[in-house]
Amino acid sequence: MTQTIAPRVRTLVLLILAVAGALLAGAAPVSAHAALTGSDPAQGAVVDTAPSQVSLTFSEPIAVGDDSVRVLDPKGERVDKGDPANPSGTTYSVRLVSGLPEGTYTVAYQVVSADSHPVAGAFTFSIGAPSETTVSVSAQGSDDGLVGWLYGFGRYVSYAGFVVLAGGAAFVLACWAPGARVRAVQRLVVSGWLALTSATLGLLMLRGSYTTSGKVGDVFDLELLGDVLQTKTGAALVSRLLLLAAAALFIAVLFGAYARTADAVEPDRDAEGDGGGDDGGDDGGPDKRDLTFGLALGGTVVAAGLAASWAMSEHASQGLQAGVAMPVDVVHLLAVAAWLGGLTALLVALYRAPVETPVGRDAVRRFSRLAFGSVVTLAVTGVYQSWRQLGSWSAFTDTRYGQLLLVKIALVAVMVAVAFLSRRWTQRLADARVSEAAKEAERTEAAERAEEAVRAEEAVRAKEAVRAEATQRAEEGVRAKEAVRVKATERAKEAVRAEATERAKEAKQPAGTAPAEASGTSEVSEASMAVEPPKASGASDAFDEEKAEAGQDSVRAAQLARQRAAAEAARQKRLRDADPNRFGLRRSVLAEAGVAVVLLAVTTVLTQTEPGRTEQDARAATAASSSASATGQGSGAVSLTMPFDTGGKSGKGVVSIDLDPAQAGDNALHVYVEGPDGTPVDVPEVKIALTLAAQNIGPLPVAPDHVTTGHWSASRVQIPMAGDWKVEVTVRTSDIDQVTVSKNAQIG
Repeated sequence: MTQTIAPRVRTLVLLILAVAGALLAGAAPVSAHAALTGSDPAQGAVVDTAPSQVSLTFSEPIAVGDDSVRVLDPKGERVDKGDPANPSGTTYSVRLVSGLPEGTYTVAYQVVSADSHPVAGAFTFSIGAPSETTVSVSAQGSDDGLVGWLYGFGRYVSYAGFVVLAGGAAFVLACWAPGARVRAVQRLVVSGWLALTSATLGLLMLRGSYTTSGKVGDVFDLELLGDVLQTKTGAALVSRLLLLAAAALFIAVLFGAYARTADAVEPDRDAEGDGGGDDGGDDGGPDKRDLTFGLALGGTVVAAGLAASWAMSEHASQGLQAGVAMPVDVVHLLAVAAWLGGLTALLVALYRAPVETPVGRDAVRRFSRLAFGSVVTLAVTGVYQSWRQLGSWSAFTDTRYGQLLLVKIALVAVMVAVAFLSRRWTQRLADARVSEAAKEAERTEAAERAEEAVRAEEAVRAKEAVRAEATQRAEEGVRAKEAVRVKATERAKEAVRAEATERAKEAKQPAGTAPAEASGTSEVSEASMAVEPPKASGASDAFDEEKAEAGQDSVRAAQLARQRAAAEAARQKRLRDADPNRFGLRRSVLAEAGVAVVLLAVTTVLTQTEPGRTEQDARAATAASSSASATGQGSGAVSLTMPFDTGGKSGKGVVSIDLDPAQAGDNALHVYVEGPDGTPVDVPEVKIALTLAAQNIGPLPVAPDHVTTGHWSASRVQIPMAGDWKVEVTVRTSDIDQVTVSKNAQIG
């Protein structure tokens, strides 16, 4: 069973990467998160006299440069002058040269939305009558091409790095403290840090070209880099790099001081069925608890700061309730990291953890509880974000953002279902008291013990043989020594006898003829020397040989110990891999991680897609403009179109204002209200207010009369003087739901 794990893992990983790559490569270019909701002159409009300026209104604030808005005549020559101005709100204008002839003019714009994404587009209007020739402007934006693809890939890598970094560290601190000593887990967290750091540096370098020309050569333009650093997105990327420096210190402490205090082996009582749980090494005394608390607090602050670097520069920073949306987005990102990053760490631990530090049942249970809390948090924050970005149920199916969100919801549902299977495998792992693997372990252990007993008996026999041989050699030495002594004694006795015989002979000889005394004395001394035994060299040789044999025994014992340790490690690995419950848990976690990779790719594409609320507002504004052209609406000297959303039921629509002749004195004012589909609708109340801020005039209230469905008018509206007037329209769709929208109009 276990021999097929590696090929399956490789195949599944390759399949997951292919799907993620297809999602990223097949994603449509960033369609921008700010949309053009109106213009003056309107798109496709035919005006009688040449306007003095062209105004563009977007759904949110944008950043403009010198060439952000260009106006081209029928021959392709620029007729705009000066830099774009921002007279009020989200309206931006550029002045035109005087004396423009009749014909069709093209307005091309390339700006950056407040949530960091480039916006590009073009439209035409005509003076007098449309001309036969118009200028063709490429619709390709700076986010297309290689730079745009690299920027999108960098965003994916940065999200993945953050998830692995924050989630892996959270898994170690909250679920499995011994994991701080596991090399595979350390490499995973460090890889997340490296991925996030390198991706952030890459995004910072690509940002200038991404929002302007889209050329690869401009990536290393230091002037563009300086401009990027002065923007909100540039500041967010630099802040992220500074926080990553703090994250590096956190990692060093986590895998340094904290790892040294963590238990080397986490108690795992699964096989025995012991109900006691391990604490992952958290009961290491006050110092250990203080270090854990400090790491948890500091890591949470750093992770929240990293998440805020996205929340403060993208979707959440613009639109409705930005003050609430940004902290909600931070919590959402932290929950994603805890779930998906912790899941990745668990997968690595299940496959790569050493035998002496296995992932215990209780560690899996703790992660299960952490993942459940993360899913609940994601559900709550996701519902709020969906309402904020979509605004209506129809946006789920009518907009690309809503369709991608449905795919994301489906993937989350699949992950939750697979996670439920993982919980079941975990429970089975805990409930398995005596499995077939445990019986096999007992049989293997009994065989190894018998083998060890045989080896021990052989070793004892070898030692006894060595001792017997040494004893025999020592005895032979003693016998030789005794033989020498006996022989020497016999020689001495013979010498004494010989001396006595000689003396007896001398006594019989005459006096003066006895020189044999000296020779007798000499023979006695030789006999005495002969009596001295020689040194017993055999005993010392036997001792040296015994010592050498003992040294060889210690070497063999060390080798035997290493062999036993290796055999025990292999046995435990076989048992762990053969456990069907653990094998099932591995497969379910691997499948869950595979879905998570695809989910992260969809999320990255989702962050690069225009929100459904904005897309529907832009459609409504375009439909209102087309409807006005067909019905005569917008025929006044000044025509303003403004989308609105009161937040209540049937609270979305478009209000249009026609003011004629738009001069100081008496004017006729018409108000048109339409629904999102462009059909006229009635609302309980419409109020108008005019303000000339430069002269501190106003607001001047106007109460139009209802004429017909979706149409109100007021005559003899007095405008005291020329200037740039602010026109505010308050639309009430119910007793409690109302909103005020505004635009500026040039009077006189």
